[in-house]
Amino acid sequence: METKLTLKLDQTIIQSVKQYAMTNNRSLSRLVEDYFRNLLSENEPQRQFSPLVEELSGVISEKDMEKLNYVNYLEQKYE
Repeated sequence: METKLTLKLDQTIIQSVKQYAMTNNRSLSRLVEDYFRNLLSENEPQRQFSPLVEELSGVISEKDMEKLNYVNYLEQKYE
């Protein structure tokens, strides 16, 4: 059963989300419903990171990170 819901949001947010919905061929109602479903989903673990971060995780090894940190340290030290 579908029921009407009224939300009060900042006008700039509304316009941005409407544009996002139109670009992604979805209705604003569908976006809100999907968001609420995601919040209430017990079967899926909650994401701590965005999909992009999850996709990129593991691309750089810990050794590479240590090298990058050391390079950054040297760059800052000798600027």
